[in-house]
Amino acid sequence: MIPGTVLLSGVVGSTAYGLDHEGSDIDRLGTYAAPTEAFHGLHPPLGKQASHVTTAPDATYHEAGKLVHLMLKGNPTVTELAWLDSYEVRSPLGDELIGIRHELLSAHAVRSAYLGYATQQLQRLVNRDDGSFSSDTRKRTAKHSRHLWRLIQQGTDLNSCGRLSVRLDGAQAAMCREFGEKVAAGDLDLARAYLASAERHFDEDRSALPEQPDVAAAEAWLLRVRREFYA
Repeated sequence: MIPGTVLLSGVVGSTAYGLDHEGSDIDRLGTYAAPTEAFHGLHPPLGKQASHVTTAPDATYHEAGKLVHLMLKGNPTVTELAWLDSYEVRSPLGDELIGIRHELLSAHAVRSAYLGYATQQLQRLVNRDDGSFSSDTRKRTAKHSRHLWRLIQQGTDLNSCGRLSVRLDGAQAAMCREFGEKVAAGDLDLARAYLASAERHFDEDRSALPEQPDVAAAEAWLLRVRREFYA
Protein backbone atom coordinates (compact mmCIF):
# COMPACT_ATOMS: atom_id res chain seq x y z
CA MET A 1 0.00 0.00 0.00
CA ILE A 2 1.29 3.45 -0.92
CA PRO A 3 2.12 5.32 2.32
CA GLY A 4 0.11 8.43 1.52
CA THR A 5 -2.36 9.93 -0.94
CA VAL A 6 -1.61 9.65 -4.66
CA LEU A 7 -1.64 13.06 -6.34
CA LEU A 8 -0.70 12.14 -9.89
CA SER A 9 0.04 8.87 -11.66
CA GLY A 10 0.08 7.39 -15.12
CA VAL A 11 1.54 4.76 -17.40
CA VAL A 12 5.14 5.44 -18.47
CA GLY A 13 7.84 3.41 -20.20
CA SER A 14 7.49 1.91 -23.68
CA THR A 15 3.70 2.30 -23.65
CA ALA A 16 3.94 6.05 -23.09
CA TYR A 17 6.77 6.39 -25.63
CA GLY A 18 4.86 4.55 -28.36
CA LEU A 19 7.50 1.81 -28.43
CA ASP A 20 5.46 -0.97 -26.84
CA HIS A 21 4.78 -4.33 -28.45
CA GLU A 22 2.87 -7.46 -27.59
CA GLY A 23 4.13 -8.65 -24.23
CA SER A 24 5.56 -5.27 -23.15
CA ASP A 25 5.45 -4.57 -19.44
CA ILE A 26 3.12 -1.87 -18.15
CA ASP A 27 5.09 0.56 -15.98
CA ARG A 28 3.50 3.19 -13.76
CA LEU A 29 4.95 6.30 -12.19
CA GLY A 30 3.34 8.61 -9.69
CA THR A 31 3.73 10.96 -6.79
CA TYR A 32 2.05 10.85 -3.41
CA ALA A 33 1.80 13.06 -0.35
CA ALA A 34 2.79 11.55 2.97
CA PRO A 35 0.91 12.87 6.03
CA THR A 36 2.59 16.10 7.09
CA GLU A 37 2.94 14.87 10.67
CA ALA A 38 5.21 12.07 9.39
CA PHE A 39 7.95 14.67 8.84
CA HIS A 40 7.95 15.62 12.54
CA GLY A 41 8.86 12.19 13.88
CA LEU A 42 12.15 10.38 14.28
CA HIS A 43 11.95 8.71 10.89
CA PRO A 44 10.64 11.15 8.26
CA PRO A 45 9.99 9.78 4.76
CA LEU A 46 13.18 10.99 3.09
CA GLY A 47 15.68 9.44 0.70
CA LYS A 48 14.93 5.81 -0.10
CA GLN A 49 12.05 5.93 2.38
CA ALA A 50 10.35 8.51 0.15
CA SER A 51 9.87 6.07 -2.74
CA HIS A 52 7.40 3.21 -2.94
CA VAL A 53 8.39 0.61 -5.55
CA THR A 54 6.61 -2.58 -6.55
CA THR A 55 7.33 -5.19 -9.23
CA ALA A 56 3.92 -6.84 -9.48
CA PRO A 57 2.70 -4.53 -10.89
CA ASP A 58 5.74 -2.50 -11.97
CA ALA A 59 5.20 0.87 -10.33
CA THR A 60 7.20 3.63 -8.66
CA TYR A 61 5.70 6.39 -6.53
CA HIS A 62 7.84 9.21 -5.13
CA GLU A 63 6.79 11.35 -2.19
CA ALA A 64 5.98 14.89 -3.31
CA GLY A 65 9.07 16.46 -1.74
CA LYS A 66 11.42 13.96 -3.35
CA LEU A 67 9.66 14.28 -6.68
CA VAL A 68 10.08 18.05 -6.98
CA HIS A 69 13.75 17.81 -6.00
CA LEU A 70 14.29 15.28 -8.80
CA MET A 71 12.35 17.42 -11.28
CA LEU A 72 14.45 20.48 -10.42
CA LYS A 73 17.51 18.37 -11.28
CA GLY A 74 16.00 17.50 -14.67
CA ASN A 75 15.68 13.77 -13.95
CA PRO A 76 14.24 12.49 -17.26
CA THR A 77 12.13 9.66 -15.87
CA VAL A 78 10.55 11.80 -13.16
CA THR A 79 10.15 14.91 -15.30
CA GLU A 80 7.99 13.09 -17.83
CA LEU A 81 5.32 12.47 -15.18
CA ALA A 82 4.20 16.08 -15.61
CA TRP A 83 4.08 15.77 -19.42
CA LEU A 84 2.10 12.56 -20.04
CA ASP A 85 -0.76 12.55 -22.53
CA SER A 86 -3.14 10.97 -20.01
CA TYR A 87 -3.32 10.00 -16.34
CA GLU A 88 -4.90 7.31 -14.21
CA VAL A 89 -4.96 9.58 -11.15
CA ARG A 90 -5.04 13.38 -11.46
CA SER A 91 -5.90 15.30 -8.30
CA PRO A 92 -6.21 19.10 -7.99
CA LEU A 93 -2.68 19.24 -6.56
CA GLY A 94 -1.52 17.03 -9.42
CA ASP A 95 -3.06 19.56 -11.80
CA GLU A 96 -1.13 22.30 -10.03
CA LEU A 97 2.11 20.37 -10.50
CA ILE A 98 1.39 20.05 -14.22
CA GLY A 99 0.68 23.78 -14.23
CA ILE A 100 4.21 24.64 -13.00
CA ARG A 101 6.08 22.05 -15.08
CA HIS A 102 7.71 24.74 -17.23
CA GLU A 103 8.96 26.58 -14.17
CA LEU A 104 10.75 23.47 -12.90
CA LEU A 105 12.93 23.21 -16.02
CA SER A 106 16.35 24.76 -16.59
CA ALA A 107 18.90 24.60 -19.39
CA HIS A 108 21.74 23.43 -17.16
CA ALA A 109 19.73 20.66 -15.50
CA VAL A 110 18.27 19.35 -18.78
CA ARG A 111 21.68 19.22 -20.43
CA SER A 112 23.29 17.53 -17.45
CA ALA A 113 20.51 15.01 -16.87
CA TYR A 114 19.64 14.00 -20.42
CA LEU A 115 23.22 13.83 -21.67
CA GLY A 116 24.23 12.10 -18.45
CA TYR A 117 21.58 9.42 -18.75
CA ALA A 118 22.33 8.92 -22.47
CA THR A 119 26.03 8.55 -21.67
CA GLN A 120 25.16 5.89 -19.10
CA GLN A 121 23.23 3.97 -21.75
CA LEU A 122 26.20 4.18 -24.12
CA GLN A 123 28.53 2.89 -21.41
CA ARG A 124 26.25 -0.09 -20.88
CA LEU A 125 26.46 -0.82 -24.58
CA VAL A 126 30.25 -0.55 -24.57
CA ASN A 127 30.49 -2.87 -21.57
CA ARG A 128 28.39 -5.49 -23.39
CA ASP A 129 30.34 -5.37 -26.64
CA ASP A 130 31.84 -8.70 -27.76
CA GLY A 131 32.46 -7.56 -31.31
CA SER A 132 28.98 -8.34 -32.60
CA PHE A 133 26.79 -8.73 -29.48
CA SER A 134 25.81 -12.33 -28.81
CA SER A 135 22.20 -13.34 -29.36
CA ASP A 136 21.43 -13.65 -25.65
CA THR A 137 22.31 -9.99 -25.05
CA ARG A 138 21.04 -8.49 -28.30
CA LYS A 139 17.49 -7.90 -27.09
CA ARG A 140 18.60 -5.98 -24.01
CA THR A 141 21.26 -4.17 -26.02
CA ALA A 142 18.60 -2.96 -28.47
CA LYS A 143 16.53 -1.74 -25.52
CA HIS A 144 19.45 0.29 -24.10
CA SER A 145 20.07 1.69 -27.59
CA ARG A 146 16.46 2.80 -27.91
CA HIS A 147 16.71 4.45 -24.49
CA LEU A 148 19.80 6.33 -25.67
CA TRP A 149 18.08 7.52 -28.87
CA ARG A 150 14.92 8.56 -27.03
CA LEU A 151 16.76 10.44 -24.30
CA ILE A 152 18.70 12.43 -26.89
CA GLN A 153 15.60 13.12 -29.01
CA GLN A 154 13.55 14.28 -26.04
CA GLY A 155 16.37 16.18 -24.36
CA THR A 156 17.32 18.17 -27.46
CA ASP A 157 13.67 18.91 -28.26
CA LEU A 158 13.10 20.06 -24.69
CA ASN A 159 16.16 22.28 -24.88
CA SER A 160 15.07 23.77 -28.22
CA CYS A 161 11.37 24.40 -27.63
CA GLY A 162 10.87 24.19 -23.86
CA ARG A 163 8.33 21.37 -24.09
CA LEU A 164 8.70 17.65 -23.48
CA SER A 165 7.02 15.29 -25.94
CA VAL A 166 6.89 11.97 -24.15
CA ARG A 167 5.27 10.02 -26.96
CA LEU A 168 7.28 9.62 -30.15
CA ASP A 169 5.43 10.10 -33.40
CA GLY A 170 5.34 7.29 -35.95
CA ALA A 171 8.45 8.37 -37.83
CA GLN A 172 10.42 8.89 -34.63
CA ALA A 173 9.38 5.50 -33.26
CA ALA A 174 10.52 3.82 -36.49
CA MET A 175 13.86 5.64 -36.38
CA CYS A 176 14.30 4.68 -32.74
CA ARG A 177 13.67 1.00 -33.43
CA GLU A 178 15.99 1.01 -36.47
CA PHE A 179 18.72 2.70 -34.43
CA GLY A 180 18.32 0.09 -31.68
CA GLU A 181 18.67 -2.82 -34.10
CA LYS A 182 21.73 -1.36 -35.83
CA VAL A 183 23.53 -0.72 -32.55
CA ALA A 184 22.55 -4.15 -31.24
CA ALA A 185 24.08 -5.62 -34.37
CA GLY A 186 27.41 -4.10 -33.32
CA ASP A 187 27.42 -0.54 -34.70
CA LEU A 188 28.63 1.24 -31.59
CA ASP A 189 30.04 4.05 -33.71
CA LEU A 190 26.46 4.98 -34.64
CA ALA A 191 25.63 5.38 -30.95
CA ARG A 192 28.79 7.38 -30.29
CA ALA A 193 28.07 9.69 -33.25
CA TYR A 194 24.50 10.30 -32.13
CA LEU A 195 25.62 11.20 -28.61
CA ALA A 196 28.31 13.50 -30.02
CA SER A 197 25.70 15.27 -32.17
CA ALA A 198 23.60 15.86 -29.05
CA GLU A 199 26.58 17.33 -27.23
CA ARG A 200 27.13 19.73 -30.14
CA HIS A 201 23.46 20.70 -30.01
CA PHE A 202 23.67 21.64 -26.34
CA ASP A 203 26.96 23.49 -26.93
CA GLU A 204 25.89 25.46 -29.99
CA ASP A 205 22.11 25.93 -29.98
CA ARG A 206 20.45 28.56 -27.86
CA SER A 207 18.20 26.99 -25.26
CA ALA A 208 14.55 27.92 -24.87
CA LEU A 209 14.89 27.14 -21.17
CA PRO A 210 15.92 29.49 -18.37
CA GLU A 211 19.34 29.03 -16.83
CA GLN A 212 17.83 28.26 -13.43
CA PRO A 213 14.51 26.69 -12.42
CA ASP A 214 11.90 28.61 -10.44
CA VAL A 215 12.62 27.13 -7.03
CA ALA A 216 10.06 29.44 -5.43
CA ALA A 217 7.28 27.91 -7.56
CA ALA A 218 8.35 24.41 -6.49
CA GLU A 219 8.49 25.49 -2.85
CA ALA A 220 5.05 27.10 -3.01
CA TRP A 221 3.51 23.94 -4.51
CA LEU A 222 5.14 21.72 -1.91
CA LEU A 223 3.92 23.94 0.93
CA ARG A 224 0.39 23.68 -0.46
CA VAL A 225 0.76 19.89 -0.37
CA ARG A 226 1.95 20.00 3.23
CA ARG A 227 -0.94 22.24 4.28
CA GLU A 228 -3.44 19.97 2.54
CA PHE A 229 -2.24 16.92 4.44
CA TYR A 230 -1.66 18.50 7.83
CA ALA A 231 -4.01 16.99 10.40
